[in-house]
Amino acid sequence: MLSVHLSRITPHHFPFSSLLFPSSRPCNHGFRPSRRNLRFPKPRKFSFRCFCSFSATNSSWNGHVGAVEEKYDVIVVGGGHAGCEAALASARLGAKTLLLTLNIDRIAWQPCNPAVGGLAKSQLVHEVDALGGEIGKIADRCYLQKRVLNASRGPAVRALRAQTDKREYAMQVKNVVESTPNLSIREAMVTDILLGKNDNVEGVCTFFGMNFYASSVILTTGTFMSGKIWVGRTSMPAGRAGESASHGLTENLQRLGFETDRLKTGTPARVDCRTVDFSVLEPQHGDEEVSWFSFDPDFHIEREQMCCYLTRTTKITHQLIKDNLHETPTYGGWVEAKGPRYCPSIEDKIVRFQDKESHQIFLEPEGRTVPELYVQGFSTGLPERLQLPLLRTLPGLENCSMLRPAYAVEYDYLPAHQCSRSLMTKKIEGLFFSGQINGTTGYEEAAAQGIISGLNAARHSDGKSLIVLERESSYIGTLIDDLVTKDLREPYRMLTSRSEHRLLLRSDNADSRLTPLGREVGLIDDRRWQLYQDKQARISEEKKRLKTVKISGGDLADEISQLSGQPVKESSTLESLLKKPHIEYKVFDKHGFGNEMLSRMEKECVEIDIKYEGFIIRQQNQLQQMIHQQHRRLPQDLDYHAMTTLSLEAREKLSKVRPQTIGQASRVGGVSPADITALMIILETNRRKAQEQRRQQMLASVMVDTVEDMSDSLTEAVSN
Repeated sequence: MLSVHLSRITPHHFPFSSLLFPSSRPCNHGFRPSRRNLRFPKPRKFSFRCFCSFSATNSSWNGHVGAVEEKYDVIVVGGGHAGCEAALASARLGAKTLLLTLNIDRIAWQPCNPAVGGLAKSQLVHEVDALGGEIGKIADRCYLQKRVLNASRGPAVRALRAQTDKREYAMQVKNVVESTPNLSIREAMVTDILLGKNDNVEGVCTFFGMNFYASSVILTTGTFMSGKIWVGRTSMPAGRAGESASHGLTENLQRLGFETDRLKTGTPARVDCRTVDFSVLEPQHGDEEVSWFSFDPDFHIEREQMCCYLTRTTKITHQLIKDNLHETPTYGGWVEAKGPRYCPSIEDKIVRFQDKESHQIFLEPEGRTVPELYVQGFSTGLPERLQLPLLRTLPGLENCSMLRPAYAVEYDYLPAHQCSRSLMTKKIEGLFFSGQINGTTGYEEAAAQGIISGLNAARHSDGKSLIVLERESSYIGTLIDDLVTKDLREPYRMLTSRSEHRLLLRSDNADSRLTPLGREVGLIDDRRWQLYQDKQARISEEKKRLKTVKISGGDLADEISQLSGQPVKESSTLESLLKKPHIEYKVFDKHGFGNEMLSRMEKECVEIDIKYEGFIIRQQNQLQQMIHQQHRRLPQDLDYHAMTTLSLEAREKLSKVRPQTIGQASRVGGVSPADITALMIILETNRRKAQEQRRQQMLASVMVDTVEDMSDSLTEAVSN
């Protein structure tokens, strides 16, 4: 019996093509089968790889062929935002990579709001791009609208947000994945992790019994692991609407000793834009000057922007929800999984903020060629029969048509304290977790974990040391440190307030912080590296120029004095003028003192570096003082239960998390400053004991050597 498995990948030939089609040439893009053969759609940028397995049901096949073992360096399970970034990073580092997904046509799908970025999330996107990732480039290529949030506030909290075309976004990512060398794609449902003799990962097994082998496996299961969607009291097994859940993997991971739990999220209804009265809504236009996620100017292509709209809930909205709370999964009591705190359902808003008379609701397009509007801020678990009446209580939607109902989805996840900061699990060597399986919510958080797990999985398969981003180096480092250190029991969303060093971790300097690392590990190619070096050189030269060029009076001095409310001294440098309040670099451009060779992004970098120089230096100094102590390594064999000077809670939490550094230990929930002090005393005591033991061993060794020398001398003397 012959079974053929086809997967779309980068250009390859058909192995065994002469065996499958004896009368034809080896298969290529020009192959045209007869009517009796299988018909393949005309490929765009890929061909097909054929994997064959045979069972000897006919004696004539015996001795000729056998089952083909499919071996890879890295296997990625799940084709969402974490899975795509992981697979691309792994393949670009030269690892032979397999991406297994339930549905090839839903790679990088945006099942909730088709938007990228936002507060703190945009920093993650910039950092992924700086390392050589893809999410920022695709968002720049597929945006419907872009806006900079918090534009009037300081640079540490500014954030870029892009509404994207859902279908175009998925298609663009799919094209990139399919055209990447070393990367194969396969539709499959993984149900088991295969282990070696030393509890190291060896591969995965699928629902249909196929084994795929690799020394590194990354699980990026999203909301699919034992997923169940709810609309009111009605539920069905699904990872998201219209797509089946993944079954069996949770039970397998539990048998391997992993702790699992349930989380919940939701998505609002979609309405037909042709049935909305936009005349009564408040338009929300995009920025006239478009900003970019990617540091690669090849992706900075402006396109026509679409408008979003703002409406608000009414008293009727609130009353309808209050009267039917018992119909929702959460308040009805049949779903106990925790939902996202910072993206609550509309019923959560009504219950938690009863003093508010109304809540903002945004209507955002899902694409240029589809009529669907995403009703942001209006997710609900109410039954479908109540959803349309609820939508029609909103101004502008009185006569709307609902295209898709809102639903809630609950799914299995694995608390991320079971991973180290490299995202490799502590129990099984070579097994990595990324994305919502770690308890996060959001495409950006998933992509950030994905690129780290992908590069580390490739390095692990190659026998190299794993990469860890420190908390103070990036938002990605902060995200991962929070996940693996804190015992999180609700979906985790990145916030600027989670970073203690946010003035140093801005969007504008993400490339200067992380691109050198991307180059070092092999994710940044020569062209991108040259672009980075040229940009940094231009910024450095411009800062030097602003320090030396001076002005005395004139139109520039007058306008700066007027804007800042401060006098301009004679022979003031351009640098000193830029440090004045309310002064931006574009004032220099207006009066002919700017540098035409710089891009707008580069001018922004220069302006921020100069204007906030004092604050930046102060935070850098504070950071340097803290780093030495915070990065002190903790031995992995510490017996916390035996440390009676620690509180009982601290002993339990430290034994569970097993932090790698003092800094990480100090951030474990339930560990007090007194516990950290006691831990440091124990470490110092252990260090001195070990030092004394080494000294005693050295003395003993010297004594033995001395006795042996004396014995040899005496023996020689007696002989003489």
